[in-house]
Amino acid sequence: MLFVITSVLILLLVYGPHLWIRHVMKKHGAPDAGMPGTGGELAQHLINRFELSDVVVELTDEGDHYSPSEKAVRLSRSVFDGRSITAVAVAAHEVGHAIQYHREEAITTLRQRYLPAAMIVQKIAVGFLFAIPLVVAIFKVPHVALLTALIGVLAMLASVLIQFVILPMEWDASFNKAMPILVTGEYIRKHQYDAVNSVLRAAAFTYVAAALMDILRLGRWLMILRSAIR
Repeated sequence: MLFVITSVLILLLVYGPHLWIRHVMKKHGAPDAGMPGTGGELAQHLINRFELSDVVVELTDEGDHYSPSEKAVRLSRSVFDGRSITAVAVAAHEVGHAIQYHREEAITTLRQRYLPAAMIVQKIAVGFLFAIPLVVAIFKVPHVALLTALIGVLAMLASVLIQFVILPMEWDASFNKAMPILVTGEYIRKHQYDAVNSVLRAAAFTYVAAALMDILRLGRWLMILRSAIR
C-alpha cells in the first residue's frame, strides 16, 4: 500500500505540473471576439512599440519560445492566429524575453549559462541509461549496471535542477514584463486579469514542467535495467 501511495505521489509531482499547464492553456484558449487582435499581431505591435527593430515574429511547430541567437519570437499556430487570453498572454510572455535580451538585463545570463548545460547533462543522462544493457552484457556484474543507472539518474535530476535555476528569468518575463505591459497598455480588460495571470504563471513554469516530464523516462530505463540484470 505504501508503495502504491508513493508511486502516485511521484507521478503527481512529475506529471502534475504538465497537466496543470495544459489545463490552464486550454481553459483560456477559447476565441474571444473582444480581443482587438491575434497573438501574432500583438507580438509584432509590442516589438514595434518597444523598438526591438532587429526582432522578428515567426510561426513555428516547435512550441512558443524566443530565440536569442536568431532574435525571433516564435509562436505556435494557436497563439500566432489565436484571439484568446492564452494567445495574448503567451505572445506577451515571449516578447518579454525579447525585451530582456534587448536591454541586456543581467537575468539573461542565467539562460545563456545554464540552459546549454542542461541540454548537455540531459544527453549524458540518456547516454548512460542507454548503456545499461550493454554494460550488463559485457561485465556480467549487476553492480556495474546499478552504478551506471545511478549516474544517469543523477545527471537527469541535475538537468531538472538547472531548469529551476533559470525559473527567475521566466517569472520576470511573465510578471515584470508581460503583465504590466498588458495592464498598463489596456490590451486586456479588468475582468480578464486573473485569467491572464494564470496563463502567465503556466508559461513561466513550462520549462520546469518539461524537465520534470523527462524523469518519466527513468521508468522505462529502470525496467530495461531490471530485465538486463535478470
